[in-house]
Amino acid sequence: METAYAPRPNRSPATCAAARTASSVLRARRTSPPDRPAKGRRPARALLAALGVFFVALGALGAALPVLPTTPFLLLAAWCFARSSDSLHRRLHENRFFGEYLRRYNSGEGLPLRAKAVTISLLWLTLGASAAWAWPERPWLTALLIAIGAAVTAHILLIGRKKGR
Repeated sequence: METAYAPRPNRSPATCAAARTASSVLRARRTSPPDRPAKGRRPARALLAALGVFFVALGALGAALPVLPTTPFLLLAAWCFARSSDSLHRRLHENRFFGEYLRRYNSGEGLPLRAKAVTISLLWLTLGASAAWAWPERPWLTALLIAIGAAVTAHILLIGRKKGR
């Protein structure tokens, strides 16, 4: 039985060896994409690092503002840092504000009950104040804030719950 890489009559052994090497490289690339751009791709790595810093800033704003989410921005930042800078990725996961949050999210633990209670309380306190301010002139805005609050509350309550629980 002839192997896939056996020399054919119109090919030299050197051509077959080059074909084997090229196909094994392509096969390795298909099965395991690189975690980050190659060392020579500094502009791509710099852009990813800058995007990661931008997403961390948005995540920090999201921690303070009730309508802006925190988790998606921190996950995007972690993804950017994982592909651009090991030190920034490590620093994000060791950060005293976001490190525990990311570790719990990645492990599937979710938020502790106390954190959920504080988050939901602050959410409704700020949304309630905003809705009361908007009520007389803009009742549609009050309704929108209540709908957003209900959706965010449901999301927070479901964080960390596994299917079937």
